[in-house]
Amino acid sequence: MWETEFLESNQFPMNKSNKQYPYLHRDISWLHFNHRVLQEAKDKSVPLLSRVQFLAIFSSNLDEYFKVRIGQMRNLIRIGKKTKKELGFDPKETLKQIHSIVNEQQEEFSRIFNDTIPELRKQKISLLRRLDLNKEQMDFIENYFHAKLLPYIQPVLLVKNKIRPFLNNASLYLAIMLKEKNKPTSATQYAIVNIPSKAIPRFIQLPSRKKGKCIIMLDDIVRQSVSWMFPGYDVIDTYSIKLTRDAELYIDDEFSGDLIGKIRDSLSKRNVGPASRLVYDRNMPKHFLNFLSETFGMDKLDLLPEGRYHNNFDFFSFPDFGRKDLKYRPLPPLPYPPLEKAKDIFSAFREQDHLINFPYNSYESVIRLFEEAAKDPNITHIKIIQYRTAKKSRIQQALMDAVKAGKQVTAFIEVKARFDEKNNLEWGEKLEKAGVRVIYSFPGLKVHSKLALFRRLEDGEPKLYTYMSTGNFHEGTARIYSDFGLFTADNRITKEAAGVFYYLENFKKPPHDFRHLLVGQFNLRSTLEGLIDYETRQAKMGKKAKITIKSNSLQDPEIIQKLYHASQAGVKIKLIIRGICCLVPGIPKISDKIEGISIVDRFLEHSRVFEFYHSGEDKIYLSSADLMHRNLSGRVETAFPVLDELLKKEIKDYIRIQWSDNIKARVLDDGSSISYKSTDSDLPIRAQIETYYYYKRKNETLRKIKLSQKNK
Repeated sequence: MWETEFLESNQFPMNKSNKQYPYLHRDISWLHFNHRVLQEAKDKSVPLLSRVQFLAIFSSNLDEYFKVRIGQMRNLIRIGKKTKKELGFDPKETLKQIHSIVNEQQEEFSRIFNDTIPELRKQKISLLRRLDLNKEQMDFIENYFHAKLLPYIQPVLLVKNKIRPFLNNASLYLAIMLKEKNKPTSATQYAIVNIPSKAIPRFIQLPSRKKGKCIIMLDDIVRQSVSWMFPGYDVIDTYSIKLTRDAELYIDDEFSGDLIGKIRDSLSKRNVGPASRLVYDRNMPKHFLNFLSETFGMDKLDLLPEGRYHNNFDFFSFPDFGRKDLKYRPLPPLPYPPLEKAKDIFSAFREQDHLINFPYNSYESVIRLFEEAAKDPNITHIKIIQYRTAKKSRIQQALMDAVKAGKQVTAFIEVKARFDEKNNLEWGEKLEKAGVRVIYSFPGLKVHSKLALFRRLEDGEPKLYTYMSTGNFHEGTARIYSDFGLFTADNRITKEAAGVFYYLENFKKPPHDFRHLLVGQFNLRSTLEGLIDYETRQAKMGKKAKITIKSNSLQDPEIIQKLYHASQAGVKIKLIIRGICCLVPGIPKISDKIEGISIVDRFLEHSRVFEFYHSGEDKIYLSSADLMHRNLSGRVETAFPVLDELLKKEIKDYIRIQWSDNIKARVLDDGSSISYKSTDSDLPIRAQIETYYYYKRKNETLRKIKLSQKNK
């Protein structure tokens, strides 16, 4: 049950002997991660407009967090005493702790935002408020309101104990204090009016006679226009508010019924779900806040103060006016010549395995794989697992082209991918219409593997090829998410990849065991635990033992307990965890052999790497799975071994660069501090930049080797 994901904030009984081990609550740990994102917004070494983007990322992350996680936490508060006792913690107290942390972060956000405005002004980009406007600009916004905004505006007077108006999920509103004109002793009245930011751009450019650009936020145009909406009233003041609704999809886990229909039905209800928070301007008078909370049925734990503006993820669309000098310098994805320039891509990776690391390497090799497969007369079958896909996708087009060319194409589409359900359903319909065999989600089980399989006839015999990745088949995110992709024709891997598809198509155990691939629902958890146990035994015998883990999240209690035991046995453990980390490194006699860092930078760290010394054998796996209970026990995931020694070296080089970061790496601890990693080195090392030039040097080496071979 999903309640088991909410574990005690400080300590959790992690074995039958009831011995206590430190275990950070996952939702608290996630807030520490988002604080690291906010750090990027105030880091002066980050270009100014890129810092504005990090404000947007922080806000977008927090908005999704409240839509999903806090909705679940509120449900825990409502459960019966007996069930609550089994949780081992008080969800109400945990929610209070969450609100306290979020309030502090929002105050910091406001300080960063207010510091950013004068910096923009120095760069001739002025974000103005209505009181800053000259007459020409005032005339402009009046005309803009009547010409563009008026059709979308819906002012509503609020009357106590009357039917409450419905607030749309995550939409912006102004809450207004009014008094009837010429009646100074009349009671204060309240109203709301929507800010139509989903229909009208949030940032509006104003006329300016001076050099530079002037912008006003849509919110302030509506503020200025309030008096025109309530002609019989004097406007005392206005305050922004926003209501967030629980956006988690509650799908029954029975193995019968129309699951796709349930998904569609839940999607239609998402925007009318129960409220999970009311965000308000922290300058709002208490009597007004009390009135609003009573009107909209919110209690104290539902109220969250912010600054003057909400939905700050709209800063993704902040105009840049072509100022490339205020953004990160472009790092164009590097080509991967062995595949992109190969005459026959299948021959190229039949000869040897290939590894790409995007966005450092171009994603073109993956796209070309599907486009060539669609045209290749020797390809008979294509199979693919899709978790998230781009809205405009050359890969999806290639699948449809392959059907037209007479090939059998099967696509497993996971329609429970949160916030991508609609897009996945739409692609499923398009693929089905094109003749692709589409298989949808299993009830109660998510499929999160990133896997494609190709069957090709060669000399009359079938040959299998596979592409496996830590990231989705998504051309868009491949430009900003850091992920590995492996191309292989190794029979040991391709045979077992076919077994994964056998399971997905038949929901039966495949005829062959998984000996090389680690697959969720089969051997993923047991093999990883066994590999940790092996290092622990080696350390107890006084032998060299090391574990390195790179993951988005580390939450699974059983894995964490084994890592603690490994540390106590003397295993040296390095953790590179971007997001949630419930394990606490560096505690004497518990985790003093464990070091941990988190890297937040221009690219989103998304790849998962599991490396075990294993008596010098260096077992290395790349994985679709994070080390979370849901991934290891409740999903179909795939971890795949890197068998080629040169590729193993490449991954070890990559991990070494990550671990050397002394610019963007933060130390993982109990979350009480968000401190940057210190180093004895005088040389500044920023892992993502170093990685880019690592692959650039690799390309140059390949070019020289090819030139040398050509000259011979």
